Amino acid sequence: MTFLPITTYESLDATARAASDRQLELHGGRITNMKATLLSHVPSFDAYMQWYTLRDALVPFIGERAVSLFSYAISDENDCLVCSVFFRKILIDNGEDPDHPNVTEAEQLLIDFGRAIARTPSAIELEFYARLESTFNPQLRVLLVAFAGQMVATNLFVTVGKVPLDEVLYDYRKPGDERTGGD
Repeated sequence: MTFLPITTYESLDATARAASDRQLELHGGRITNMKATLLSHVPSFDAYMQWYTLRDALVPFIGERAVSLFSYAISDENDCLVCSVFFRKILIDNGEDPDHPNVTEAEQLLIDFGRAIARTPSAIELEFYARLESTFNPQLRVLLVAFAGQMVATNLFVTVGKVPLDEVLYDYRKPGDERTGGD
């Protein structure tokens, strides 16, 4: 049972319908359970959809694959079923093995950074920060941390809100994971 209401397009008021339409026009895809939940409060929906703005700013620097690996690492470490499976789907559909990716040194650094952010953000070691500083320029580090914060916020919203996994994602769960969320 979900904790937060999941709207339908038909139940939305004109402002929420416009927000939904705008999201689809700008970013394509579909209105997921998470987005349908957020649409019950348009300012919250708009705030969370800024994830796309940060992602679009990050892609030119590190590439879409690295963004997906970083997002997956954060979501998986947070045990966010919906978000981790969403990024598993992206990686798998692009021919990747999300559990054993073949990565560059910079991508591994991003994976490790994402996991550290989700696990113990106040205990990231100075040596690790030095590695990040030698790999990513200051502006990119700001963007990476801001994006990670948005990803963590999304994980929190979905997990605490008990938003169920979209059925189109069921086949992308980790082997043996039968959870559907919303429990």
